[in-house]
Amino acid sequence: MNTIENKTVADIVSQNIKTAHIFKKYGIDFCCGGGITIQKACEKKDLDYNLLAKELLEVDTPSKAYDYNSWELDFLIDHIINIHHSYVEESIPLILGYSNRVAKVHGHHYTEVVEINKLFTEVANELAAHLKKEELILFPHIKKLLKLKTQNAAVETPPFKTVNNPIQMMEEEHETAGDIFKTIAELTNNYTPPEGACNTFKALYAKLEEFEQDLHQHIHLENNILHRKAKALELSFN
Repeated sequence: MNTIENKTVADIVSQNIKTAHIFKKYGIDFCCGGGITIQKACEKKDLDYNLLAKELLEVDTPSKAYDYNSWELDFLIDHIINIHHSYVEESIPLILGYSNRVAKVHGHHYTEVVEINKLFTEVANELAAHLKKEELILFPHIKKLLKLKTQNAAVETPPFKTVNNPIQMMEEEHETAGDIFKTIAELTNNYTPPEGACNTFKALYAKLEEFEQDLHQHIHLENNILHRKAKALELSFN
């Protein structure tokens, strides 16, 4: 990361996942909106490029164990399913339980929690379907491409024609989920519960913040590493 001005946000985070925390601190989207250069990101947020660059360059190099960009695609897919998909599936019922209760008990006074409940229910339903499409369609296809490549075999055209099509759909759905969480973050004042909030209220906001952080890394691994490499893998057969 010697010269980063013209590198994209996604490139920087792909090289070192620890830089994600710097971008989050400055409100720079590194997952869905990671395709812009560092310079452009600074201009959009009216930030001092030199200050941001200095912080990025000072971030420690990640250990090899977490150098996601070097992982084989089948290993990365298994990691996404075992870590991030499992997290989403385990967390949704818990958050919905908190959210339903807080909206029912406190919605008359804190009207924003009613909207938060509605938005999280929407994104939960969308993510449940989204994960299944990845696990049943996109991920198996990428693994099949990997196997055929090692066998030096020809690839048959899938029903969706090209891997670009399901990838485009998945990335559009990622953007929708990301936008919903941006709204939730605004409604919760960046997950700050009101003074005197009960423990369930506090637990809801804490879990929502944790969920958003996991979602950002989840989307980053797919959009900026898995999807890019899957497209290149498909092209390698031509």
